[in-house]
Amino acid sequence: MKNLLHFIKSRISLTSDEIRLIEKYFVSVNVPSNTSLLKAGNVERYIYFLSKGIVKGYQNIDGKLVVQHLVSEQNFFTSLDSFMSETASSDYYETITDCELVKISKPNFQLLQENTTFWSDFVKDVTNEHLSGKVARVKDFQVLTAKERYLKFLKQNPKLALNVSIENIASFLGIEPQSLSRIRKQITF
Repeated sequence: MKNLLHFIKSRISLTSDEIRLIEKYFVSVNVPSNTSLLKAGNVERYIYFLSKGIVKGYQNIDGKLVVQHLVSEQNFFTSLDSFMSETASSDYYETITDCELVKISKPNFQLLQENTTFWSDFVKDVTNEHLSGKVARVKDFQVLTAKERYLKFLKQNPKLALNVSIENIASFLGIEPQSLSRIRKQITF
């Protein structure tokens, strides 16, 4: 909870009443590695804040697992369409490492929205940041080579690079694992 409050306070001021509401509506959970948080076909019931650990989000596209999200610490994640519309998700979310999560359910999300003035703006800001990241990622796929994408990934995500399998990193970067292995051999540290 401390990490979530620090994250929020780094963006906006909170009153003591707002802090109490956050502590009331969010629930802390510890989840072991390789645990499924969401399976495709199920409705996403939570928005998560990752305090510690690594989570991957992926889809099964024609029998191939395509990693679309590698979530590092101090980030929110969810299957947003499923959460907002309460429809079946096409996403899977799974812990890669042991994780400390803070989660909020849809009913509590709505209560926080109704009982505070800051929550809507905060959610909009975080959503816009994530959208900007997705737009940048699409642009990288269009203009960067596979090697350039990997070097950018290393620079921006050193902890992920050390703790995520080459298969997951390759899928996230849109590269075949064999190609990523060749790229890694070319790079001298």
